[in-house]
Amino acid sequence: MNMTPIPTQNTALLVVDMQKAFIDNQYSLGQLGLDVTPLQAAIPGCVSLVKMARAAGIPVIFTRYVYMPGMVDFGLHRGAKGDERLTNGSLGFGTEEIEVIDELGVRPDDIVIDKSRPSSFYGTRLEPVLTSMGIRNLVVCGVTTNICVETTVRDAGQRDYGTYVVKDAVAEFTPERNHYALVGMGWSFAEVVETADIAAAWPADVATQAAE
Repeated sequence: MNMTPIPTQNTALLVVDMQKAFIDNQYSLGQLGLDVTPLQAAIPGCVSLVKMARAAGIPVIFTRYVYMPGMVDFGLHRGAKGDERLTNGSLGFGTEEIEVIDELGVRPDDIVIDKSRPSSFYGTRLEPVLTSMGIRNLVVCGVTTNICVETTVRDAGQRDYGTYVVKDAVAEFTPERNHYALVGMGWSFAEVVETADIAAAWPADVATQAAE
């Protein structure tokens, strides 16, 4: 299958929910028995993509799954361990576990979009930000492939963004869910690519590197 060339113009890297709670079992999800170890597989690819984007002068946008104080926006359809997560304030505002992992080197001037549903678009400022920045293409990585990444990618595709999901920079709790999510996204909503494809498409901007 011929892949659409990965653009550099009007493009942003969207890093979905690479937060401490989804990566380290010492936080609430692990404490409740949801082993997040498989999600660590997304770390190397996400780190590489952030470095490549910064070197190429491409904006990096991070999302965080965060609930408001008092968990008032937790929702009625709560998913795995929902009642337990509500009780212990999982992903609650102001907690350490909602922060993006240190490996990704979030900068003070980076754009961070908080959300309380799987889609990075639903109920957030993401679309106005993209519009203001003139972004029409998104390269997407992060966790989890089947939930927040896929829901975000479907919403992006339906909004006519050129959307690219990086299969070696996403991760899911089970291989089966990861596989079928990638198949579904690739069928209609996005191009499924690899970090090597991004590296080939995003040559480093000498001026950007010199400024860092």
